[in-house]
Amino acid sequence: MYKLKEKKKLNIRKIIILVLTLFIIFAGLVSYGIYRTVAQSVDHIYKPLNKDKDNDKQQQNKTNIENLKPLSFLLLGVDERPNDVGRSDSMIVVTVNPKSETSTMVSIPRDTRVYNPMKNSYSKINAAYAYGGVEGTVQAVEQFLNIPIDYYIKVNMEGFRDIVDAVGGVTVNNKFAFTLEDVFIPEGKQQINGHVALKYVRMRKEDPLGDFGRQTRQREVISKIIEKGTEFSSLVKYPKILKILEKNVQTNLKLEQLIDIQKAYKSAAQIIKQIEIKGEGKTIDGIWYYIVNDDTRLEISDELM
Repeated sequence: MYKLKEKKKLNIRKIIILVLTLFIIFAGLVSYGIYRTVAQSVDHIYKPLNKDKDNDKQQQNKTNIENLKPLSFLLLGVDERPNDVGRSDSMIVVTVNPKSETSTMVSIPRDTRVYNPMKNSYSKINAAYAYGGVEGTVQAVEQFLNIPIDYYIKVNMEGFRDIVDAVGGVTVNNKFAFTLEDVFIPEGKQQINGHVALKYVRMRKEDPLGDFGRQTRQREVISKIIEKGTEFSSLVKYPKILKILEKNVQTNLKLEQLIDIQKAYKSAAQIIKQIEIKGEGKTIDGIWYYIVNDDTRLEISDELM
């Protein structure tokens, strides 16, 4: 009921943390004084889930890393604006399995119909954030995929623009020309700034692949941010970049956990399998949903774990 895309060799840092990878890059390339600054920045963005506040849960996560057990991450892009609670704009679940030396990534379409624990009824999965924030979204994803989510990383999509500008813009290869909110993006390879990049990763209605095409562009821009972040010209701007990340990123990962995971799960970086969730559109009570049947959900759950 779903198809596996071509296996690609990727650095696990590009999958797990995306923009947060800059923290580890800085920590490894600069002095202890700057490392301490990076650690302080990570402390600012650290926000545990309710289940993380239990010492037993913290010890379990530590044991999982030490014993190289599979870990699951939820990458959450949120569209937050003034006077608006916001909704999740993109959701990517990544599982890292060191025993099979593979990682698996699946993007959840925003219109997917799921059971919303916070609402105690069914709704689109991107509405889970509006009702329960990160907590509600994590619970909805766990319910939908029937797997535990160990860690989350939330990025404010509005801050995405500032992050791109902070590294001096990125080069993308647009597959086809389109216009979004009066911003025209031509076909082909081009350098774009943060304002254009935000439109580039948001467009989906004109994309023949819909949400799946948008998710591909999101991963493209994020990988370019990582590449620019490793350049010396970006490293000298690290105080500015850290401040932007502090304002726009939230996670239940601590710096020492990020470093431990990077070291312990390096073998799983060799192969990444990307799963496309297959379903069908259906209108229920006047609302259009993306419906994924139970057999497909079970297959995806087995594949992830």
